[in-house]
Amino acid sequence: MDLVFSEEALQYRSAGHPESPDRVKSALGYLKGKHKIRKPSQASIDDLLLVHDEDFVQRVREGRFSDPDCPNYDDLFFYATLSAGGAITAQETRAMSLMRPPGHHAGRDFLGGFCYFNNLAIAVERSELKTLIVDFDAHHGNGTEDIFLGNEHVTYLSLHRSPGFPGTGKESRQNVINHPISATIGDKKYLDLLAGELERLKEREFEQLALSAGFDGHKDDPLASVGLSTSAFREIGNYLSEMNLPTFAVLEGGYVGEDLGRNIDAFLRGFNGRG
Repeated sequence: MDLVFSEEALQYRSAGHPESPDRVKSALGYLKGKHKIRKPSQASIDDLLLVHDEDFVQRVREGRFSDPDCPNYDDLFFYATLSAGGAITAQETRAMSLMRPPGHHAGRDFLGGFCYFNNLAIAVERSELKTLIVDFDAHHGNGTEDIFLGNEHVTYLSLHRSPGFPGTGKESRQNVINHPISATIGDKKYLDLLAGELERLKEREFEQLALSAGFDGHKDDPLASVGLSTSAFREIGNYLSEMNLPTFAVLEGGYVGEDLGRNIDAFLRGFNGRG
């Protein structure tokens, strides 16, 4: 699995904000030379409208929104659509997008949690493939659930810390499988839970695997740690590769840049079968 990235993502300024360019810049410094990097495309308005309401897209485009976690930066719409385009490129090339801002808290008509548009959801819907989404960010992807709840072509699996932001995902329903977990679950229980769900889901006939790849579950992450080690992310990659499905991923959380690079590398090595 290659990487998708453009240096333009580092120009999206968010000084003093956890979702800052520093985390990705630091991670990229660790990953460069280890993995091939592809350039992203730019998502179109039509791409956004696959999963978002037209009025919502216009409000974001025109800066008519207010959310303390989603600042209205200059040229925000450009960077948000470039990030969505990164997910599309990742889906088309079976890669992992490192573009920012992230996306899994953005719903059909709302933003939140550092997310403006739901990058992964756009790429999934655009592909028209029957998809298993696995979200291993330590926050629940309330936006992804909002968009795909009841969709017979998509199954959404999320393992996330509870209690914790955004306070959703407390139960499973329809095509959504939610597993609220404790802040101290650690490697073994987490990996056993994930492996069990993936084994059960192998019985279904999916055409692709889409990953909301969050690394904020790492033991040193300040926002949503669930006690995972770097080696756990290698095992997560290994388990997911055993689904034997065409796969793409998008970066969600992970807020310690140096750890983020190591954790992404471990995940990719596990997924690519390089130990």
